[in-house]
Amino acid sequence: MASDDNMANVNGQEAASLNGEPVVKRPRENVQQDVSLRAPREPQNKVTVVLGAQWGDEGKGKVVDLLAMDADIVCRCQGGNNAGHTVVVDSVEYDFHLLPSGVLNKKAISFIGNGVVIHLPGLFEEAEKNLRKGKGLQGWEERLKISDRAHIVFNFHQAVDGIQEQQRQQQEGKNLGTTKKGIGPAYSSKAARNGLRVCDLVSDFKVFEEKFRMLADHFLAMYPNLNVDIKGELKQLKEYAEKLRPLVTDGVYFMHKALTGPSKKILVEGANAALLDIDFGTYPFVTSSNCTVGGVCTGLGVPPSYVGRVYGVVKAYTTRVGVGAFPTEQDNDIGDLLQSRGREFGVTTGRRRRCGWLDLILVRYAHMVNGFSAIALTKLDILDTLPEIKVGVAYKVNGEPLPSFPANMDVLTRVSVDYETLPGWRCSTETVRSFEELPPEAQNYIRFIEDFLQVPVKWVGVGKSRESMIKLF
Repeated sequence: MASDDNMANVNGQEAASLNGEPVVKRPRENVQQDVSLRAPREPQNKVTVVLGAQWGDEGKGKVVDLLAMDADIVCRCQGGNNAGHTVVVDSVEYDFHLLPSGVLNKKAISFIGNGVVIHLPGLFEEAEKNLRKGKGLQGWEERLKISDRAHIVFNFHQAVDGIQEQQRQQQEGKNLGTTKKGIGPAYSSKAARNGLRVCDLVSDFKVFEEKFRMLADHFLAMYPNLNVDIKGELKQLKEYAEKLRPLVTDGVYFMHKALTGPSKKILVEGANAALLDIDFGTYPFVTSSNCTVGGVCTGLGVPPSYVGRVYGVVKAYTTRVGVGAFPTEQDNDIGDLLQSRGREFGVTTGRRRRCGWLDLILVRYAHMVNGFSAIALTKLDILDTLPEIKVGVAYKVNGEPLPSFPANMDVLTRVSVDYETLPGWRCSTETVRSFEELPPEAQNYIRFIEDFLQVPVKWVGVGKSRESMIKLF
């Protein structure tokens, strides 16, 4: 309670000093005037989100690169260096795994949010590798911010990832197809509340070292044969702490200022894709984070009301890396042609991608979860040589149609697919730069997708460069 000595009358209003701060009590007759303060306020800025709508590798990096050209802030909200985006600028091909694709925009700030798990050697090696490729990444440290709440992936997390995958193969005869980048074990540490964050590394290193040793001992107890160079990794981490410190910021405050301050264009780049989401994907063959739209809020500290347009990236056919059900897969000449023409090898692992027809049941399910504002349809040019093109439009099990995308993977492996067959265009679209210039059959293919999903197609990709993205509206 404030004492009588601290009470004063300021401009006819009663004020009290509370811990040195004035507390103003407005007269009751002014209550009606203050109603406007209680009215809902529209967000000053909203984030634009780009998400994968299939099993990844849809070409999100190119869409992000296109939108990032006039963005002020480009964010990563989840995943780690298990994801890979390729961006081609001035004939230079850049590969990104941890760095947001928008880092090529020298006028934008790139931000790695708290939902991302960061392998520090991977981060700095990625930057150095791309610096050697071209000038696009020059000065990247000056325009990168990293959330102090982001968790760290250690080398022993990666070693554990490999051991766990080997054990699954031995015990069950199959694996999950992980990238062995330590992402799953790092997220497990996070959930078990014994993980270490960026803020721990850049604070008191002695305290960090104690926690690091405890975490390493935890994994050594579980995996006695685990190869852990504790002394060597601590030495390396101490060096990285100095390089990292200028980049670290309070992520929640950073995003709050960006959202509520002067007008800014804020772009969020999703890693992985909807069908790899830990909750909504084809479990257990999924990643360890939420790569649907909800991950934007939890991975950046962004309130739901600040999420604006959500763009889903859809490849004109379907691909998948590793094991797991794939209803429209073409294990035949069609699949080989798509794989060859599309150069379908993983950016992160180099593994050959499985290929098949476009599965619109799957994409519609992704739309149910994410609420896409519009679609970016990529790699349409890969279909240029086909005389006819099939599109999956319904699932059946034992002749009975499924009303929705199944959660049970045993069911998904048993579905038969109903296809709609559309005529191909059998001519090159690689040099086309407007929708009207596309062959009529290609236009019909795009309109069929729009009609089925009830979502407009905003961009169509017919090549690898920025210039090959056709904007429809």
